[in-house]
Amino acid sequence: MTVNELAVRLQVAPTTVSLLVGDLSRKGILERCEGEADRHRRIIGIAADQQPAITAWLARVRPHGAKRRPLTPDQRQLFVDTLLAYEAAVGGEEHG
Repeated sequence: MTVNELAVRLQVAPTTVSLLVGDLSRKGILERCEGEADRHRRIIGIAADQQPAITAWLARVRPHGAKRRPLTPDQRQLFVDTLLAYEAAVGGEEHG
């Protein structure tokens, strides 16, 4: 996905996603690569060498049958609030 696609899906500002992707890219967890159809488009993905560890972690933290279950409204709000707090802390902005 692109940063904008992730932002829409997570319901946060593209700036927030860009900051998170930057941090995770520097740590070698995510990578940005050129889109096949448009070389200016940057696609975000899990780094190949990190994929097995992330897959194993997800298998441990998600109970069977929960893989496709959406977040509850409260869980979704907590996730969005966490991302907004991260954006505020890193970007120096206040959110309320």
